[in-house]
Amino acid sequence: MAEQAARGATGAPGRTEPGTDGGTGVGPAGIDVALEAAPAVPGETASRVGFTAAAVDLVRELWREHGPLMFHQSGGCCDGSAPMCFPAGEFRTGDADVLLGTAHLTTAAGGDLGPVEFWISAEQFEAWRRTRLVIDAVPGRGSGFSLETPTGHRFLTRSELCTVAP
Repeated sequence: MAEQAARGATGAPGRTEPGTDGGTGVGPAGIDVALEAAPAVPGETASRVGFTAAAVDLVRELWREHGPLMFHQSGGCCDGSAPMCFPAGEFRTGDADVLLGTAHLTTAAGGDLGPVEFWISAEQFEAWRRTRLVIDAVPGRGSGFSLETPTGHRFLTRSELCTVAP
């Protein structure tokens, strides 16, 4: 029993089931969100990005290994439409990108780690304008460029209809 608690509810080291990490609640599509990103789109007050407990666990693991992190929602091509995780500042953003939000990451014990920005291309943002993104972590191999690739898990974008006014 103690081993299961140490390994998380999923049985995998450092992974928890949604709702077991003091989450922020269940979104409109029934997706349990453990961490919300503060809104960053000018004029908006609702979060456009959330993270499940499993994603938060994986982000913490990657932070311990790589330091501060950032995400960019891939728009397709060879990586599909996957959320890509990079060391903060490694992926160059510019006028063609939109900062959707910044999540404040803490340790499992509540200690401060720091901000994690979440970006998307402006073109893709226009296509997904009415979509709220929830980042999850599932077993599998990540894309070739994202930091989670060697962990045996990958980030996955789940979506909900967005309550943010267009």
